[in-house]
Amino acid sequence: MASRPELILASASPRRLALLNQIGIEPEHLVPAHVDETPEKGELPRKLAGRLADLKALTAQHKARVAGFGSDALVLAADTVVAVGRRILPKAEIMEEASDCLRLLSGRAHRVYTGVTLLTPSGAKRQRIVETRIRFKRLSTREMEAYLASAEWRDKAGGYAIQGIAGSFVVKLVGSYSGVVGLPLHEVTQLLAGEGYPVHFNWLNQSSLSGV
Repeated sequence: MASRPELILASASPRRLALLNQIGIEPEHLVPAHVDETPEKGELPRKLAGRLADLKALTAQHKARVAGFGSDALVLAADTVVAVGRRILPKAEIMEEASDCLRLLSGRAHRVYTGVTLLTPSGAKRQRIVETRIRFKRLSTREMEAYLASAEWRDKAGGYAIQGIAGSFVVKLVGSYSGVVGLPLHEVTQLLAGEGYPVHFNWLNQSSLSGV
């Protein structure tokens, strides 16, 4: 019987790790991949999400091999881009950026693109880009000020985290909720299963683990 392949998650994001854990997957290694996320001139949001997912996966794979592990591992990476039309919103680092994002998103629709890349030990690449459409309610000045004061927006694409307070802003969502959080679970499961990763292994023991 072939041995179970190891999995490297190319991220330090607790949200992405929690999403994998939600479906019973525990990566053997976490290898953060810090890359330049600046869009190229004229780059569209969908293309940016895919390019950054690729870059993160390759960076993590290289880091692991230099460190002497992961030569036979699958490498999973993801990147999320928030956009209004062709305009790519920043990953908010300061309050002014978050405020600008909220004002732009208030009362209108936007799209979230999450690129997922899986690299195999043989050098093959599998990728999915998931698009989700979201509409925000019209935000009052008081709501914006309170959200900005929460600092939940910090380091979040588009200046918000749907799994937090900003979930109350969402009027409509068409697509992948987990993709907006940071990792589209349907597509990730398909990619991993397609490369022989035992995605259902822990599901078999779930009843005993939960005491059922």
